[in-house]
Formats: sequence, structure tokens, C-alpha cells
Amino acid sequence: MILYFYICKDEVRENSYLCHQYSQKRSVMKRFLLLIALVVAAISVQAADITVITTSLKTGNATNLQTCMDKSVDMALADKSKICNAQEAVSMLNGFFGSNKPSAFSLLHHADKKDSGFLVAKLTAGNKSYRVNVTYKVEGDKVVIQSIRIE
Repeated sequence: MILYFYICKDEVRENSYLCHQYSQKRSVMKRFLLLIALVVAAISVQAADITVITTSLKTGNATNLQTCMDKSVDMALADKSKICNAQEAVSMLNGFFGSNKPSAFSLLHHADKKDSGFLVAKLTAGNKSYRVNVTYKVEGDKVVIQSIRIE
């Protein structure tokens, strides 16, 4: 191959067939490497599964979120704001959902970074509309909620 490259590079076209073959192999190799790079990038950028969070907020079932909570969770619900453990956070959410039954939920935005992410949603509960912000970190294939704000 070095001979082929030498022949093609120095414009010595005594054997243009060899230059053409080398050029084709090089083009195929570039495409193959590009394909490999795209596959690796697609595999490494997988979005976290937030269906547990969205389903729980949509149905008003805060108990399902307890397994997704971090050791300490920053909670902000309407007029209450507190950093608490998972059980307290679920209790606060159950209290909120007890007096504000969800009737509609729509995911407005969701973004993942390397090992964290957030979601923004609109929750209609009772006769009011609330904006929901949830931040989480990703541990393996599981999301761990760090903060929930319902305003």
C-alpha cells in the first residue's frame, strides 16, 4: 500500500488503476470508521427512563416515587419548601395530591446530560395549573430524584 500511496501522491500515473483501487479502499475505510463512530455515539447517549416519574405525577400516586428518591430531596410544593428524606417527600406529595387531584399532565421539556437530567411539565390539579420541575441523577439504568418543585 505504501507503494500505491507513493505512486498516487507524487502524481506518477504509470499505473492509474492501482491509484484508483487505493483511493476506493480509502474511501470505504473512511465511511466504515464514520459508521462505527456514529454507532458508538448513539449507544452512549441513551435517555434515562422517566416513565415512573411521569406516570406517578399524572396519576397522583406519590408512593411509586419512593423507590426513585435520593437520600435527601429538595421539595417545593405551592407554599411549602423543605429539604427532606424520601419518606417525608412522599408524604408531602401525598398531601398535595390529596387536596389537588390531578386531571391532566403534559410533559413540556425533558433533557439528559451525562449523568443527570431534568423534566418540566404542566400539571392540572383541582382547578389550578401547576408547573412541575424535577431534577434527577442517573445511576446505571435508574433515575434518582434530587428535587421536585410544583409551583
